[in-house]
Amino acid sequence: MLKPTYLALLTGAVLGLVMPAHAQSWPTRPITVVVSQAAGNSPDVLCRIIVDKIGRALGQQFVVENRTGAANLVGTQAVARAAPDGYTFLFATSAALVTNPYTFNKLPYDPIKDFVPVAMVARSNHVLLVNPDVKANTLAELIALDKSTPGSLTMAIDGTRNISGLIAQSINKQAGTGFVLVPYNTNTNAVQDIVTGRIQVTIQSASVAEPFIASKSLRPLAVAGSTRMTSMPDVPAIAETLQSVDLQGWFMFMAPAGTPPEIVQKLSAEVARAINSPEVQERAPTLGFDLRVGDAVTPGGAKKFLDAELASTGKAIQSLGIQPE
Repeated sequence: MLKPTYLALLTGAVLGLVMPAHAQSWPTRPITVVVSQAAGNSPDVLCRIIVDKIGRALGQQFVVENRTGAANLVGTQAVARAAPDGYTFLFATSAALVTNPYTFNKLPYDPIKDFVPVAMVARSNHVLLVNPDVKANTLAELIALDKSTPGSLTMAIDGTRNISGLIAQSINKQAGTGFVLVPYNTNTNAVQDIVTGRIQVTIQSASVAEPFIASKSLRPLAVAGSTRMTSMPDVPAIAETLQSVDLQGWFMFMAPAGTPPEIVQKLSAEVARAINSPEVQERAPTLGFDLRVGDAVTPGGAKKFLDAELASTGKAIQSLGIQPE
């Protein structure tokens, strides 16, 4: 009879042989991808386009499951608690992974310990927009207008602790302005109010803003961060006028911690193929997304990017004096 020690070693050796074989045969059944955004929103659409291509390449269905609510907590927590068997993934938002850790006292998941990065997919810049009746064509002119009539300009944001709210507070701090920040529960209501003139200014993701820019219902003055967008090369970056916090939206495939690395690597490779396909390259910019993610499309690159974003976002939020609640 084998002693317990030898039996344990033998079992471990067998599992070591079985796991790669299991990963090589993956997937053998449908895979669920959880999206914490509402169905039909641009991130949801982008996710569906990508996983459809991956599903056809791997010969298995990818089922997109929308779990919205509580600042991305519902969907993110669900994947953190899912079995790490390669059949549940998260189409994660930057808010879930790098903003929430600094704005919630008790986060029901740890973005580092509970997940394994698979691949970054896209960036989604935010755009500073005004109603066409506002007498400002640049960010500098908007700042001057606010200072000439203090308290007269209202700015729609998605919450003081979300990306647009953080960018707005940074502008007020850097420029010494007093834009009155008005939080909205939905982007639809915010855009409706600025189009009708009830609100004068807003900050929205490019995916939300671009149709209204195209129809001239809203006028872009600046894009958030330090670089211009490829789809809006004539619109300056905020950093060309102010020392802007470099906050932006982005999306990344994440797996529950413990997911076999062979599966993570295999999915990452398929994500890279999908986002480099002509179909996705053509469609993503029309949805307001930038697919230039570089090495972050690999698991190692995605991990480095996530670590860097956690550090920079934390610094930006702390510089604004925002405490977690």
